[in-house]
Amino acid sequence: MRQAENQGSFLNRISIRRNQVASMEGCHDQELEDLDLFQKHVTDRFSDLLTPSTFSGESEGGMPPAEPLLSIAWFRRLLDTFLCCEAEFKAVLIMGRDPAQFSKPPLDRLIPDLLDRTVKALDVCNALTHGLDLVRHWLKLAQIAVAALESRPIGDGQVRRAKKALNTLLTSMTLDDKENHHGKQPERSWSFGRRVAAPNKDRTAGNFRSIYWSIAKSWSASKQIQAMLSNLVAPRGGEPTGLAQPVYIMSTVLVFVMWALVAAIPCQERSGLATHFPVPRQLAWAQPVISLQEKIGEEWKKKEKKGASGLLEEIQRMEKLSMSIVEFAENFQFPATETEELAAQVEELAEICERMEQGVVPLQQQVREVFHRIVRSRTEVLDVIDQVGKLSSPVPY
Repeated sequence: MRQAENQGSFLNRISIRRNQVASMEGCHDQELEDLDLFQKHVTDRFSDLLTPSTFSGESEGGMPPAEPLLSIAWFRRLLDTFLCCEAEFKAVLIMGRDPAQFSKPPLDRLIPDLLDRTVKALDVCNALTHGLDLVRHWLKLAQIAVAALESRPIGDGQVRRAKKALNTLLTSMTLDDKENHHGKQPERSWSFGRRVAAPNKDRTAGNFRSIYWSIAKSWSASKQIQAMLSNLVAPRGGEPTGLAQPVYIMSTVLVFVMWALVAAIPCQERSGLATHFPVPRQLAWAQPVISLQEKIGEEWKKKEKKGASGLLEEIQRMEKLSMSIVEFAENFQFPATETEELAAQVEELAEICERMEQGVVPLQQQVREVFHRIVRSRTEVLDVIDQVGKLSSPVPY
């Protein structure tokens, strides 16, 4: 709520003050103040993301548990941060501004680059939506196992049911993008509509493949992020307009958010995903972004060697518990006495399932909201560029 209030206050302040400014000198001073405010808000919001927050829930001692980095709750905060930054950036770039500035250096180069990044970000959002569909499928499999193992008395049938569900889940998590991309699959038209792939005949992986592999075979999440980094260079001190700085900031924020989401959520072809990208350390707003980038990059280096399920905290815990429970099921002999260790693991898996049940769908909705926000903002910027074209066109007599 505090972010939303700050955002509204900031937008109102820009609108009111620009309407009050009459002189060119005053307008310049106001522009500098607006830019400083934007950079401060970016710094504050990303600094907040470095600090563990809390989510509603019970824990020992009656205190709400902290949400760890890369958890579903943390990524929901990240997307809220992006939406707030994007709204303020658009206000700085467009509100009360002379459209002619868009045709002057360096904006005549920077704005097209930014628009190109937004198109690539839309493709990433589409891939993330499919990845979260897959996560929801994993959740259902884990819930089947929990329901079987919570039944009393526990018998051979319940253990076999749980083992089958968890083996399917683990097989899905460890599928390699390229090796399992065989066969003719219908390709989707990126950034427009949505098509579901035809069911796969492989019974071991059929369900989750039909959800996940409904995208073009040649598309690569890591290459898409790399393409978004193209021409992302900090502005020089002598740029003719101060607007180069907020365009660079927003471009960096956009790339960082998409990069973090791709690292955490199952996406097609993530091999070779960069563990970091250069951001000048001397910039105050960049410090928290760099810190987050380093933390996520270190986690990716560890995880890249173990599988393709992603860095999402709940997924990693689900994978670890599933492997342990499957190991128990392999050695199960009826009748057997349930161990305290197994009971604790089932309870923890049930708690993870509950968190995911509450968080995955809202996170998916936020990804879609980001998609539609990017589309709307891109349209508004293109409208301004269209105005510039009309102003520069010769008037026929």
